[in-house]
Amino acid sequence: MGSSLPSTARPVPDTPAALPAADQALFAAVRQGQRRGIAKAITLLESTRADHRERADALLTALLPHTAKSLRLGISGVPGVGKSTFIEALGLLLIERGHQVAVLAVDPSSSVSGGSILGDKTRMERLSVHDRAFIRPSPASGTLGGVAEKTREAMLVCEAAGYDVVIVETVGVGQSEIAVAGMTDMFVLMQLPNAGDDLQAIKKGVMEIADLVVINKADIDPNAATRAQAQITSALHLLGARAAHDESTWQPQVMQLSALTGKGLADFWAHVDRFSRLQRANGRFDSRRQQQAKSWMWDMIHAGLRQRFAHDPTVRTQLAATTDDVLHGRRAASTAARELLALFSNTNP
Repeated sequence: MGSSLPSTARPVPDTPAALPAADQALFAAVRQGQRRGIAKAITLLESTRADHRERADALLTALLPHTAKSLRLGISGVPGVGKSTFIEALGLLLIERGHQVAVLAVDPSSSVSGGSILGDKTRMERLSVHDRAFIRPSPASGTLGGVAEKTREAMLVCEAAGYDVVIVETVGVGQSEIAVAGMTDMFVLMQLPNAGDDLQAIKKGVMEIADLVVINKADIDPNAATRAQAQITSALHLLGARAAHDESTWQPQVMQLSALTGKGLADFWAHVDRFSRLQRANGRFDSRRQQQAKSWMWDMIHAGLRQRFAHDPTVRTQLAATTDDVLHGRRAASTAARELLALFSNTNP
């Protein structure tokens, strides 16, 4: 009898002939689930070099038919809430149940080097060494919304590699950290039992878009955790996040757990499973992904136009003087914007 392949290895797939030889090998490595190949592909996607961007686009197009088969889970919450501990415990549980788990962890960026200050591989030691898991820490690099610029593309690479659960852990820096909800199937907000009073629970923004609110470290102060659960449940009603009872529609839930002890993890995944089944049954799963893809396209268009505008030679010759006029009240900001846009349009017919 021949030797069997490792559990994560798969036969070498047919590679697109349009790709250069080096990228055909990279495509095959990703499709086989080779972690080194996955990391190299994501690094290529994150590169800002024009020639790398062209290669990355071709690679992503080749991988695209093999994506969209995972559950995308967004995890957010303030620093110290225990996101990494929770994700590691959840990942190990899911692997025991036969899943393959990818974690895209977005870390705060160094103002000096631009790289990650923290490294989630050092905070998820057991999960990072498992052959059915892949962890990729990436610097936020100043990107708004708490997610790295290339997180969406990295997510597609992980899906093409066969990971059926992709978790995006965000920086956790405040209420503006909601972009992850626009790229995942389910958005989970983590809270502490004693994070604040009623007003803290009723904060709008991130609370309104949460599909599931998790009160972690509930074992430390059970009474505080119970009070927090009641406050947040009430807040969701006040914000209109929870509608009238309807068995066919998901209603945002609030639950307690302890990632450290593992209590509540199975219940958490039961909530996720029910959410996924309901969303697929009522057609909202596919429509949410379609809307996200459309929003992603427009985000990239806006970013590209902004970059082209800022680097246009004609605009740059006028930008400093026009900005000075705006700062000193010699020209209205709206007028200045229209003039600069007209100048850009004239030089880019």
